[in-house]
Amino acid sequence: MSDEISAVELAAELTAAWLANPNTRTSADDVPAFLISMHAAVAKLSGATAPDNAEELASTYEPAVTARKSLSSPHHIVSMIDGKPYKTLRRHLATNGMTPDEYRARYNLKSDYPMVAPSYSEARRTMAKSIGLGRKPGQKGAKPADEAPKAARKPRPAKTAEEA
Repeated sequence: MSDEISAVELAAELTAAWLANPNTRTSADDVPAFLISMHAAVAKLSGATAPDNAEELASTYEPAVTARKSLSSPHHIVSMIDGKPYKTLRRHLATNGMTPDEYRARYNLKSDYPMVAPSYSEARRTMAKSIGLGRKPGQKGAKPADEAPKAARKPRPAKTAEEA
């Protein structure tokens, strides 16, 4: 029991020191979660078992839709978090505090699972090519293969002294 009390005290002291740092910017809502994680880390280091966290219980996430259904349309990708369609998932994931890799890991998706709808990606690609992105400076755009080279101009005959 004394180990448990000392782990709690140590976790509280470490959390207080972390909050006292002027470079730490956090909201009041984040403090309990940090204290719980600090207690778990101290308990793990001391050899005591930490209480089960809500995060450990919620480690299995149920997707709103299947992976196949999320990619069924070329115009949008359906989020597995809320089941809503998005052209790109990056901003949606950022608002939920996730990265694309964390999203893929949470729902056991392959590493090549797209984050952008195919039609949106193609539209952005076409626009970028039309304004010349992706070329080196001074490099001109490639001519289409079906366009024939312009015919060479015939040289004008030189003027004679009588014509001048």
